[in-house]
Amino acid sequence: MKNFEKYEKQYFIPKGVSMDFMWRDAIEKPPVWCSVDLRDGNQALIVPMSLEEKLEFFTLLCKVGFKEIEVGFPAASETEYEFCRALIERDLIPEDVTIQVLTQSREHIIKKTFEAIRGARHAIVHLYNSTSVAQREQVFRRSREEIVDIAVFGAKLCREYREKEKSGHISFEYSPESFTGTEPEFAAEICNAVLSIWQPTPEDKVIINLPVTVSHSMPHVYAAQVEYMDKNLINRENVVISLHPHNDRGCAVADSEMGLLAGGDRIEGTLFGNGERTGNVDIVTLALNMYAQGVDPGLDFSDLPAITEIYEKVTRMHVYERQPYSGALVFAAFSGSHQDAIAKGMKWRAEKGGVWNVPYLPIDPTDIGRVYEADVIRINSQSGKGGIGYIMETQFNHVLPPKMREAFGYHIKSISDHGHRELQPAEVYEIFMRDFVNVSDRVDVLHADFTQEGQRRRAACVIRFGEEEKAVVSYGNGRLDAVANALQEVSGAAYELEGYTQHALEGKSTANAASYVSIRHNEKTYWGAGIDSDIMTASIKALCSAVNRMLQDDNK
Repeated sequence: MKNFEKYEKQYFIPKGVSMDFMWRDAIEKPPVWCSVDLRDGNQALIVPMSLEEKLEFFTLLCKVGFKEIEVGFPAASETEYEFCRALIERDLIPEDVTIQVLTQSREHIIKKTFEAIRGARHAIVHLYNSTSVAQREQVFRRSREEIVDIAVFGAKLCREYREKEKSGHISFEYSPESFTGTEPEFAAEICNAVLSIWQPTPEDKVIINLPVTVSHSMPHVYAAQVEYMDKNLINRENVVISLHPHNDRGCAVADSEMGLLAGGDRIEGTLFGNGERTGNVDIVTLALNMYAQGVDPGLDFSDLPAITEIYEKVTRMHVYERQPYSGALVFAAFSGSHQDAIAKGMKWRAEKGGVWNVPYLPIDPTDIGRVYEADVIRINSQSGKGGIGYIMETQFNHVLPPKMREAFGYHIKSISDHGHRELQPAEVYEIFMRDFVNVSDRVDVLHADFTQEGQRRRAACVIRFGEEEKAVVSYGNGRLDAVANALQEVSGAAYELEGYTQHALEGKSTANAASYVSIRHNEKTYWGAGIDSDIMTASIKALCSAVNRMLQDDNK
């Protein structure tokens, strides 16, 4: 992804606190990423993906940038076998992408697995067997030695079948399934037994995968287990330590990050965390966590909404609205104080630039294909003047005076509260135009001529009040003040002209000006806005709008 340079570490390690479990304080480079969406993610679906849906998803994963993709367990079902063959026979696997297939340590399954990958340019055969105390005692009812024999048997068969293959490069991976429930010394023993058979080299490295098949502990415990393996695997320089965290305790991302700090080199996970039970590690979250710390994750999530759309279509799953980074509402600020801080932070960034540190936004939403106005500032009864003012300025070019932002904000909040719903930006603008701009229902200045008489301005006005039109001459310190006095004479309502600002409506196709006027009546302030190609006319319209809002209030 681009733009990762604008981020950096923004946390502090407290002094005097033991951090012995922290091997490094940050992840400084991305791991090797392996998507298991088409195996772990698919087998977790109520309705598994069809062949064509799998092909579409595979294409998406390649586009995102995965170089290793586990495409299934080809000996487990005919659909998975056909999918693997379709990828190879249709030549759909990019030159730089390696497919991965899973197999148990059983001869007929290993045989079928190698048949499935025949003709692939690059493939990883992923062998596994269960090693935990619970699995050994309750499921297989075998000793440690017998469990090691299962792994060794499969490793030898994989080596033999690879030797028979005439084309393509086949690598090996081994998983002691239920690693987190396995004694560390036994996990190292069985992995080393497999490594001694496969004999990894710098040109033919072996992947040792350490799955959190079931999460039993806090993340630092898993990290300690990873560190133990890092220090006790033979031929470590030719071994890639892979992490495969599940999310039973909601710790998959933390397990992954801590495991990488402890010596992990590779991550197996899924987009959005879909997988058995509570799921696998969410690679989107994990990668964008790195991105937010100034590390290029090597995966392209610059159009995350489009990725989400394809994922939801082919899996029939839904990305939760509050899922980190990818959820529809994760950047949304409804709270007034949050909106105000974001609006001010965005203004600060526009002026100062530098490292990204906008309040409440861990990354720039536009970096992943989100839109500030649509995704960040959301308007409901919890919203405040800052967010509403931000929308009015950034989307509709109206720079409301601070006190008018407050008044308009309360007006919008009241409408949202009574309707019990969110208001879209277009609705906010429609309400502004209807209730504040060029309002002329009770009183309107149809015409005004100005002359200077000494130190004062003279206004000769034609004013409509109700159904009647009246010609009025009035005086004031300036043109607007003179018109204000004329309106008071016709309406019979006493008020003070309190505030006035104006600006050009930039970005509009016509050269219009916007004016904002406030008046004070019975200890209450009323705001109005006017839009016209002539700045004085716009100001008079703004004054009329404020007066009409005042008269509406008086008649309630």
